[in-house]
Amino acid sequence: AKEMKRPGEAIIKGHRSYDLMLSLQLGIRYTVGKVTPEPKNDIKPCDFGRRASIWMRFPRKGSQLTPPHQSFDFKWKDYCPMVFRNLREMFKIDAADYMISICGNDALRELSSPGKSGSIFFLSHDDCFMIKALRTSEVQVLLRMLPNYYEHVSKYENTLVTKFFGLHQVKPASGSKVQFVVMGNVFCTALRIHRRFDLKGSSQGRSTENVEIDETTTLKDLDLDFVFHLEPTWRQTLLKQVELDCGFLRSQKIMDYSLLLGIHFRAPQYAILSAEQLLPESDETLPYNEALDIEDWTYPRGLVLAVHEPNDGTSLGPHVRGTPLRAAAAGHEEVDLLLPGIARLQVQLGVSMPARADHIPREITIDSNHRGKMFDNVYDVVLYFGIIDILQKYTISKRIEHAYKSL
Repeated sequence: AKEMKRPGEAIIKGHRSYDLMLSLQLGIRYTVGKVTPEPKNDIKPCDFGRRASIWMRFPRKGSQLTPPHQSFDFKWKDYCPMVFRNLREMFKIDAADYMISICGNDALRELSSPGKSGSIFFLSHDDCFMIKALRTSEVQVLLRMLPNYYEHVSKYENTLVTKFFGLHQVKPASGSKVQFVVMGNVFCTALRIHRRFDLKGSSQGRSTENVEIDETTTLKDLDLDFVFHLEPTWRQTLLKQVELDCGFLRSQKIMDYSLLLGIHFRAPQYAILSAEQLLPESDETLPYNEALDIEDWTYPRGLVLAVHEPNDGTSLGPHVRGTPLRAAAAGHEEVDLLLPGIARLQVQLGVSMPARADHIPREITIDSNHRGKMFDNVYDVVLYFGIIDILQKYTISKRIEHAYKSL
């Protein structure tokens, strides 16, 4: 099998971000070690906002409270540490595992920014956490929305919005401050993500051009050439949660967010079943609505579901909560996805969702003339979803930009 390409480049000694990585790891190790032993209490209004922060100086030679280190002298600030501790616990993240993932001996990897912001992105060695440098305006948006965000993710355990686990600042003794947020990586999975898409529901500038496309390339709306079929109840639940999450973001005056989609193709080299193999022999052009009602036709034949067994080595990922999805194919029981030789994955909303994907030739537009027709290829896939880039407020400048693009 072809070796999987890891995104980004390892931050080793001599890398331009090496000192910054060391500072970040020192600070996170200090903060998590400080707040974890604190008694767990209900979050109060005073735990939110800029004033709810921890400051600490990290001289290179060390101090009574900090170890000596190889980075530059810096000052560390941690925003709302008790809130983020509770968020980590809410998503079942063990403090020791969190520190090992981000602050262990393995180097972080730096990613090239997939968006227009040019922000610095780090990825933990196990692909579970992303660390993004924020503009001051984004820090302000996150701090302002944090009380309502905390309430939203507490209420909706299957929310798809970005999972935030820490907000930090590094201020070198000589240099500019850098502010970071730690987030859950939507693609923290044992499966290989073969294609990833950043979808905004727009066609304006939404294609990837003049780049070599591989598994680490983030594609856009006009690059998406598949129609996906999920079990109907899963589809309804997914759309309902997207509606709830978008309603929350609208209430916070957030715009320009995206639906992140990851696709794992089950067969080697994306090998597939042909449309003729999937269609019933007696009816080669089954109407669209009827086709969706035929369970053994729509369900991916190369994927195996089993009744959920929580103590049977099921892989869930470090920042997923909620109950497993139920499947009609398993007698409406909670289910796991069995992948022999790889993993047993708990199927949750937005996480490890088996589906069927119809490949659509680029020249075809989905409309009433094509509904009910199978296109050139059919794939068994596993899907991952998340709503990302949720720190852009709808401002006057964004109104002008939107008006200009609408011309």
